[in-house]
Amino acid sequence: MREPIFFKPIFQERIWGGEQLTSFGYDVPSSKTGECWAFAAHENGQSIVKNGEYKGKTLGDLWSSNRELFGGIEGDRFPLLTKILDANDDLSVQVHPNDEYAYAHENGELGKTECWYIIDCKPGAEIILGHNAQSKEDFIQMIEEGKWEELLRKVPVKPGDFFFVPSGTIHAIGKGIVILETQQNSDTTYRVYDYDRMDDNGNKRELHITKSIEVSTIPHQPAKVETEVSRTDDLTVTTFVRDRYFTVQKWHLSGRAEQQQNKPFQLVSVMEGAGTLTVSNGDQFNFTKGDHFLLPSNLGAFSLEGNCECMVSFL
Repeated sequence: MREPIFFKPIFQERIWGGEQLTSFGYDVPSSKTGECWAFAAHENGQSIVKNGEYKGKTLGDLWSSNRELFGGIEGDRFPLLTKILDANDDLSVQVHPNDEYAYAHENGELGKTECWYIIDCKPGAEIILGHNAQSKEDFIQMIEEGKWEELLRKVPVKPGDFFFVPSGTIHAIGKGIVILETQQNSDTTYRVYDYDRMDDNGNKRELHITKSIEVSTIPHQPAKVETEVSRTDDLTVTTFVRDRYFTVQKWHLSGRAEQQQNKPFQLVSVMEGAGTLTVSNGDQFNFTKGDHFLLPSNLGAFSLEGNCECMVSFL
C-alpha cells in the first residue's frame, strides 16, 4: 500500500486536564480531557485507522500483522507513543525509569524517555525540569522535609520551545501549557509530589517515593538540545533531537516540496494549517490541523503542498 495511513486518536481524562484540545477540532469526552493519544499501540489505548484498506484496525494490529509497513523492523511492540497534552493544571512532579528498571519492576514494560514541543502556553507558564540535589542523601532529605521550592528546577517556556527529557529526569508540565510529547511506548510514571491534591473521591493520589529515588539521575544532568535546520524547496525542517529512541523534527511548509520516504516509518502530526500530500500514482490526501498520519515504509516519493506546521518522528 502506497498511501499515508490516517489515525483516529483516543482521549484520556486526567485530574489536571481541560478543554484546549478542542482547538484541534477534537470532540473531547469532558472538561477534564488531559491527553490525546495520537499514535498509540499500548494496552491502555490504541489509535484506530481512519482510511484505506486497513480502516478500523488499530496501530497494534498493523504492528502485529503488517510489519512490512514499518520496514520490517523487529520488536515485540510498536516503539513510539505520540500525545498532545492539555495541562489545565499542574501535572504531578514525576520521573520515569529506564528500560532495564521498567522491565524488571513493571512486568516487562519499556522505560520512558520523552521530549516536549510547546505548542501553546499562557504568559508566565513554567515547567519543572531537573532538581538541585547534589547527592542521593540530599535528594532524600529534601523530599522528606518537603523542601520542594529548594529541590525543583523551574524553567519558563514559550510556544516553539523544545525539551528533551531522558528517563531518570525529575520533571513536570506546568499549568497553562499545551504540548506535543513524543516518547517511548510506555505508560509507567512514578509520582514524587502531587501538591497534596485530592481526587474526585477525596483521596490523595498515590506517590512512588521509593521507586522515584531509585531511578532518578542524581545530580541532575541537563540534556542539551542542539537544533539543525535544513530546507528543501518550500519545506523547512528543524531537527530537535536524534536519540537512540527517536528523532523528532518540525516541518514548516509554505508552498510545495518533493520528498522521499526513506525511513522505516514516519509519524506526522499537523499542528497548524493544512495541505495536500500526493503519492507517486497521483492520488491525493488532504490534511488539516489535528490530523495524524503515518508514512509507511513503501510510500516512496511524495509531494507536499500547502501552508502548515507538522511535528514528525521516526526511529
